[in-house]
Amino acid sequence: MKISNKTRVYVAGCGGMLGDAMYARLTSSGATIKATDINCIENWLEYGDVRDFAAIRSSIVDFKPHLIINLAALTDLEFCEKEQENSWLTNGLGAENLGLVANELDVPYVYISTAGIFGGERDLYNDFHAPNPLSVYAQSKYYGEQYVRNSVKKHFVLRAGWMMGGGPGKDKKFINKIYKQICAGSTELFVVDDKLGTPTYTVDFANGLCGVVESEQYGLYNQVCNGAASRFVVAEEFVRLMGLSDKVKVTVVPSDYFKEQYFAPRPASEKLVNLKLNQRGLNLMRDWQICLEEYAEVFKADYSKR
Repeated sequence: MKISNKTRVYVAGCGGMLGDAMYARLTSSGATIKATDINCIENWLEYGDVRDFAAIRSSIVDFKPHLIINLAALTDLEFCEKEQENSWLTNGLGAENLGLVANELDVPYVYISTAGIFGGERDLYNDFHAPNPLSVYAQSKYYGEQYVRNSVKKHFVLRAGWMMGGGPGKDKKFINKIYKQICAGSTELFVVDDKLGTPTYTVDFANGLCGVVESEQYGLYNQVCNGAASRFVVAEEFVRLMGLSDKVKVTVVPSDYFKEQYFAPRPASEKLVNLKLNQRGLNLMRDWQICLEEYAEVFKADYSKR
């Protein structure tokens, strides 16, 4: 499938940080897009709730898409522990609902999974290693992944790592949390070095997703930036790229330092390697340091206005 001005793409959960990059990438291809979310924070978004089968089916079927992309997810680990039913309905049932419609329409379906489904027993995980999800978030995402792999004929499951993208307004993850502390006047950042992972830039992820879809090589893929790091290393690099190394100190602390704030279980390592993408010549992801340097420009521009 070539994504072009003749392609109709339905994107659920398009209001978040990955949705921004996905919408921009599809727009650049000239595709006709129907982007939905439960929070219509952009004028190009329509309301759509993946938990409501009848409503979401009607929304998709009426559009007659050639491709369905499911970005809808609850990704805050602590929220998922507190709101377990909502987590299962969004991450699990939502995956089913869109999968059923994809099968009905006989169109490809893209589901986004996560490196968080692994338990941290290994240092590095390829596409074939067995998951061991620890948190409700990870368990619900893994359920969605399994359903799609086992029940949707034309499927792509893409596992992301530590997501970064969307800028100060939409990034709900680590980079923006660090940035907010800097903006609040913090001169010392306390960051763990006992959690390892692979940063994943939304811009590269959206581009890679389109490349995999166009290959028509259905299946499961790890898709993260090349290279891996600890949270501490990422934070230190971000501070350096912001030009603030002489003003902001990054201090190592153990995970127990945040045990009350971040109480959901997390694996010691969720480092992924894009084994299948590399083997098939489909890896469009750049090194994480290059992506972070590009992404930091967004924050530098914002910071200069303060």
